[in-house]
Amino acid sequence: MDAQGRGQAGDDNVDPADQWVFDPNTGNYELRLDPAGQAAARPSDRRAPGSRRAARKPGGEVGDTDTRPLPAQGGRRGGRGADEAEERPPGGRAARRSGSRSAAAAASAPVAGPASRRKRKPKPSGRKKALYWTAGVVGFVLVAGCGGAFYLYQQLNGNINKVDVGVENDAVSDGPVNVLIIGTDARSGKGNSGYGDAGSVGHADTTLLMHISKDRSNATALSIPRDMITDIPDCPTKQKDGSKKIIPGEHGVRFNTSLGQEGRDPGCTWRTVEKLTGLKIDHFMMADFNAVKELSTAVDGVEVCAAKDLNDPKSHLRLKAGRHTVMGEQALAFVRTRHAIGFGSDLDRIKMQQQFLSSLIRKLKSDAFSSPSKLYAVSQAATKALTVDTGIGTASKLLDFGQDLKRVNIDKITFATVPVLDNPNDKATVILDKGKADPLFAMVRADHALAKGKKGKGKKAPVSKAPPGLVRVDVTNGGGPIGSAQETVDWLQNSKGARLSTNAGNAPAKLSATRLEYAPNQADQAATLADWMGLSKSALKKSSQNAGDRVPMKLILGKDFTAPGTPIAAPTELPDNVQNVNADDKNVCAK
Repeated sequence: MDAQGRGQAGDDNVDPADQWVFDPNTGNYELRLDPAGQAAARPSDRRAPGSRRAARKPGGEVGDTDTRPLPAQGGRRGGRGADEAEERPPGGRAARRSGSRSAAAAASAPVAGPASRRKRKPKPSGRKKALYWTAGVVGFVLVAGCGGAFYLYQQLNGNINKVDVGVENDAVSDGPVNVLIIGTDARSGKGNSGYGDAGSVGHADTTLLMHISKDRSNATALSIPRDMITDIPDCPTKQKDGSKKIIPGEHGVRFNTSLGQEGRDPGCTWRTVEKLTGLKIDHFMMADFNAVKELSTAVDGVEVCAAKDLNDPKSHLRLKAGRHTVMGEQALAFVRTRHAIGFGSDLDRIKMQQQFLSSLIRKLKSDAFSSPSKLYAVSQAATKALTVDTGIGTASKLLDFGQDLKRVNIDKITFATVPVLDNPNDKATVILDKGKADPLFAMVRADHALAKGKKGKGKKAPVSKAPPGLVRVDVTNGGGPIGSAQETVDWLQNSKGARLSTNAGNAPAKLSATRLEYAPNQADQAATLADWMGLSKSALKKSSQNAGDRVPMKLILGKDFTAPGTPIAAPTELPDNVQNVNADDKNVCAK
């Protein structure tokens, strides 16, 4: 570590890791450079007054790149400035050695008065040592690594690859944040050879859309099946010579071809997911096979669970039933396997990946950041694995980004899989299940937490659904566009096969929200109709008494109704039978 006027440049015995000292007041590791007890370096000490992000280059010029070390897990955004002095105890072996030499020199000097003595602070408890971890899937793992140990800032900054997708959002936002996380199956690059198709250009093999709520209280990670048939929009891409090229869109193709195919970059996957979900994406993070190996090794392994013996000759995964700690090649085999579990589909592999990522987050939260050396190892692995958009394309921006998102608690992170159906035209692919996907997307767009009520006790079993031919309902218009009742009846009869639906004209009163009234013995009919219409549970009103066999339910279309087939309102709970798992659930096992 060179001097740059910061001291200790000439001491060859200084261990850089010893310069990171745990501060029990903040629960963070901070960089101590001065053996005489100088305050730890803080982000505000290195920034120009009035500017939160500006960093000074040598010579006083302000720029994005600062070669000086940054503290690990820095203080709160907008924290104390450099003019707020704070005493801190000296830390690290280097500081103690230097302090010993200073004491020896002082012994031979004339006595000027009693030496000041500081009361030694008690050692921090194990609880205080646990750094506050917050985020979701691999993107948050990567962010945490970047936010953890920046004492070799310039090196970590140089590790990061970035792609200009034509959109550059600020690293920190006041609203909800949507991060697209892409695991590519590219076979080029260090550690990626020997897996699958050697000629792969790198498709969107594993894709998750991570939504972080506006108040940072919860997060939802939506896994998008790679073999889902979808539409890919036209995509502007930036070429190596700086020019722009529009890659034509395609209809009815596999989702994973949104990356790599025809020269598509991550911006094409970005635009495909926006069109699919209706969510505006803020940033993307992309990693390859090697990222799983390096990150799992950096945290000393990730615990996984198998409900049965697993032997997949394709991924080379061999595990006995029970719990195991996997890292490196074995960790990669775990997240790639599918032939040894379930029906051997990509949907089963998604469950494996969700289990692995949940466990990785728990490992990071428990002890992976318990020492400077681990912080540094995770930071190196994370930044080397990353390709990101230009909005978070530097280490300082990633630090700001990670600090902004670190309030999400692990029990408020939910993984869910975008609902799909078997494709009747191609058994190797799937199609979107709009009846479940649309309310799920609406729920995320409305910033509703999927994790609410996910602890499971007392949750009712889903109600069985009646066949279309038995759904009997009168439809009235209580605030929707003119002609909505007849339009809905036509849709129910012709598109859904509900021949017993009837237009009952206008409702006696206007309603702000659509409502379905039904009797207890019509619960199966109500479940079917609510699924078709995208009704939230709050829109369902059950009476206390059963109805006669030929008495219809009553569907009153409110002011929130736009068109049949379009979800009426964002639900507050997950639609039935949508695969999901809470990141804090330790009992998930592959089977």
